[in-house]
Amino acid sequence: MSRPAHSFVAEIWESDSMDAWAFATVPTEVSEDIRLRTGPPRGFGSVRVETTLGTTTWHTSVFPDRKSGCYLLPVKKAVRRAEGVEAGDEVGLRLVLVDAEIG
Repeated sequence: MSRPAHSFVAEIWESDSMDAWAFATVPTEVSEDIRLRTGPPRGFGSVRVETTLGTTTWHTSVFPDRKSGCYLLPVKKAVRRAEGVEAGDEVGLRLVLVDAEIG
């Protein structure tokens, strides 16, 4: 059985408090679906995902953001370099839920 997947467009932004980290905010409706499809939260409420930006795919976790109520997706520097992406760019992303409950 295939894992649930979501595609969306989001802006890449850099953290003021976490030097050199960049993120994309997962849209509200996708964040709500992730909460519904995953089991009890694990450490920090993170959810494991397989992410694709352009031709680059990697494994990471999305983390809940109390301020926005959405999940945050960290976008590694190596991925941003490989795809020619900088803070402020809007990009197409695809998330596959690794932690989704199936059944």
